[in-house]
Amino acid sequence: MKKLVRYFLYVILTAIFVAILFVVITFPPVMSGMVAKTMCSCVYVTGRTPESVTHEELLVFPGLNRAGVEFNHQDSTVSAQFLWKTSKAVYRKGLGCTLLAEQSAEEVKSQPIAAPELTPGANDTVSWPTGNIVKDTMLAGVNYTQIEKVIANGFADKDPENPVFTHAVIAVYNGQIIGEKYADGYGVNSRLMGWSMTKSITNALVGILVKEGKLKVNDPAPVEEWKGDDRKAITLNNLLQASSGLEWSESYYFPTADFHRMFIHSDDKAAYAVGKKLAHEPNTFFQYSSGSTNILSRIIRQTVGDDNYYTFPYEKLFQKIGMSTAIMEPDASGTFVGSSYSFASARDWARFGMLYLNDGVWNGERILPEGWVTYSTTPAPAALNREYGAQIWLNRGNPNDSSHVEYPGLPNEAIIFDGFEKNFVVIIPSKNLVVARLGVTHNRNFSLADLVNGIVAALPK
Repeated sequence: MKKLVRYFLYVILTAIFVAILFVVITFPPVMSGMVAKTMCSCVYVTGRTPESVTHEELLVFPGLNRAGVEFNHQDSTVSAQFLWKTSKAVYRKGLGCTLLAEQSAEEVKSQPIAAPELTPGANDTVSWPTGNIVKDTMLAGVNYTQIEKVIANGFADKDPENPVFTHAVIAVYNGQIIGEKYADGYGVNSRLMGWSMTKSITNALVGILVKEGKLKVNDPAPVEEWKGDDRKAITLNNLLQASSGLEWSESYYFPTADFHRMFIHSDDKAAYAVGKKLAHEPNTFFQYSSGSTNILSRIIRQTVGDDNYYTFPYEKLFQKIGMSTAIMEPDASGTFVGSSYSFASARDWARFGMLYLNDGVWNGERILPEGWVTYSTTPAPAALNREYGAQIWLNRGNPNDSSHVEYPGLPNEAIIFDGFEKNFVVIIPSKNLVVARLGVTHNRNFSLADLVNGIVAALPK
């Protein structure tokens, strides 16, 4: 009996030791990497203070804000240490910040990239919607007092111990701004992190190449590494609809998941995702995947060519619709992290939503191909609750029960660009409405449904 007790005690102690060892080995790179990249982007790209980032973004994981952070303004790098691991991110003008995994800051900074010239506020002398000059015209039937109250509620903290950190909210109805509010320190040209709303930007960039006849969604994805095996059946459409069948774990809280192996440990994020094996037949299994989006980003790069790639999003999309604050960040291989790393002002995010509300047309110019918005907002066959189109979230609901939805409380017709920390652009087509909300929320104290439905209720019936 004593031997049995000792045996079980040994097993338990061994399991505890292995668990502790696992945590000590796997968590520090994730912690330090997130701190370095987040600090770098928020300070150098958005102009915020390190203190504000520590107070808001770095609350996402326990202990994350205790990592030692060091800024080297001479070479524009940010280092962060957590336990045994030190990670570094480097800032490059026009390209934002890049987390280093396998290369040095010197190697990355020496890359021959012709960075785009960014001019935030360049459209301050141009009228809305392309510019920032907004007329004081009041639209008939709109309850502006109610909208102001609803938007203010989106900034209110229900629990002071768990603040929502809303940075900006803007509502656009019939092409006019009907409500807009910013937190202290933020304004109309403040860059705000989009996180996975970047996936919808990638959708637009693919669409532009489709319009130019350079890509076809139903063709096999042009990935050289797949030509000799069963992955050659994966189409561009499968990647867009997150239904490629590639094995993938998008877990943000498990340090050895594919998400962190790609973002923290790999300099070439598309190459990491391309290397995954097929786990399901394409078009039969929906798996939300930042990896698939970064494969799309590399396809865009290869299609456009490096001479034009770094200006492509700006010349073909951002500048066309007045997104003067927008910036996309590349990884250390030089490919834009099309799944996650973009910044733009609240007005610019609203403009992007308006482009899709208006069927891809801006001021009479067709930016996206005819039918692209319909295609992008048609549920993927493998998304059984009709919750996803092509890099865009939907709220159609289960075919047998439309109340079983991805975003409870929002209308079934809602089209959503969705980013981490509750960053959203919501489009309600029947109301001709776009609502953008930007912030850093780590809890459930912010209600997107209350914000959107409150604004809808204040519109003409």
